[in-house]
Amino acid sequence: MVPNLYDIESYAYDLPEGRIAQTPASPRNHSRLLVLDKNSGTMIHSRFYELHRFLKEGDVIVLNDTRVIPARLFGVKEKGSARAEILLLKPLDGLWKRWEALVRPGRRLRPGSIVIVREDIPVQVQEALADGVRVVRFPEECNVLSLLEEVGEIPFPPYIKSTTATALDYQTVFAKRNGSSAAPTASLHFTENQLRDLEDKHGITFAWVTLHVGLGTFRPVQEEDIRQHVIHEEYCEVPEETAALIRKAKEEGRRIIASGTTVARTLESMATHDENVVQYGRKNTSLFIYPAYQFSVIDGLITNFHLPRSTLLMLVAALAGYDNIMEVYETAVKMGYRFFSFGDAMLIQ
Repeated sequence: MVPNLYDIESYAYDLPEGRIAQTPASPRNHSRLLVLDKNSGTMIHSRFYELHRFLKEGDVIVLNDTRVIPARLFGVKEKGSARAEILLLKPLDGLWKRWEALVRPGRRLRPGSIVIVREDIPVQVQEALADGVRVVRFPEECNVLSLLEEVGEIPFPPYIKSTTATALDYQTVFAKRNGSSAAPTASLHFTENQLRDLEDKHGITFAWVTLHVGLGTFRPVQEEDIRQHVIHEEYCEVPEETAALIRKAKEEGRRIIASGTTVARTLESMATHDENVVQYGRKNTSLFIYPAYQFSVIDGLITNFHLPRSTLLMLVAALAGYDNIMEVYETAVKMGYRFFSFGDAMLIQ
C-alpha cells in the first residue's frame, strides 16, 4: 500500500528510549555515520571522522554559525511568589528587549504578569500569541545578553535527561553569532582539526550562513494533514560572499552540501528557484519542506536522526525519498544507532 505522504502518521516509527543519546560521542567526531545514496538507496556504515571518504574535492559544505544562548530563565511571579520559567525564542527588536517566549506555568502567566528573574529584574508578559507563545519585555536598562550569561541556562531538549552533558557539548566548535534557543545539531560532530583537514588536505570549501534556531525547528506537528502545519518564523541570513561562492560552485558543477536542516532551510529560503542560485540578504523564514518539494540549491545534507512525526524528518524525506528514509531509520534502530541531538550522523548524497 502506497503511504499518504501528507499524513502525519506516515512519519511515525518505533524508537526504544535507550536509542536516545544522552551525551555526545567523545571525541565528538567519533560518532557513527550512515551514508545514504539517495538515488540507489544504498547505505554505507562508517564514522564521522571518515567523512572525507565520501566527499569530492571542490565540494562546498555550508555551516550555520549561530550560537546557542542561555535562553532559559527561572524566576518567581511578582504576585504570589510562584515559581516561573521563561524560554526565550526570538528577539522582536534589535536590542533584545522584547522576545517571543514560552512560559511556565502558562495559565498563570497571562498578559500583565511580572516575573522577577534575579532579585531586581522584572520581566513583563505583554501579549499572548498562538500556540502558547507569549511576548515578554525586559526593562530598558537591562543588558539582556549579560543577564542571560549570568543567570540563564542552556535549554537542552526535554529528551536529554543526562546530568553530565555540558553547555559546551551543546555548542558547535565554530559557534559565533548569539541568538539560538537550540543547537544546529548536525554540526556538533565537527572538531576544529577535522574542519582544518577537510579544507587543507581534501579540498573542501566552507561557507557560512546564520539561522537562529527557535520554535519553528522544534515545534511538533499537530495536524493530521502535514500541509496544514505552519512553521513559526526564524531569522536567517546569507552573507554576500556565501551567495557568490555558491553561485560559482554551481556554475562549475560542484556540489553544495548543507550541514544540517537549518542550513538547508536557509539556502532554500533565499533561493531564486528559476535560476537555482542563492541571493544574499536576511529574512524571517517559515519555509516548510516536505516530500514533493523541489530543491534548488543543495545537493547533499549532513544531518542527525530526527524525532518521529517532526518537520525535520519530513525535510530529509523530501531530499532522500520517503521510502529510502524510512528504510534507513528502520536499519538505524536495528543497528543501534544513537538518535536526536547528541546522536549519530547521516550523510545524504
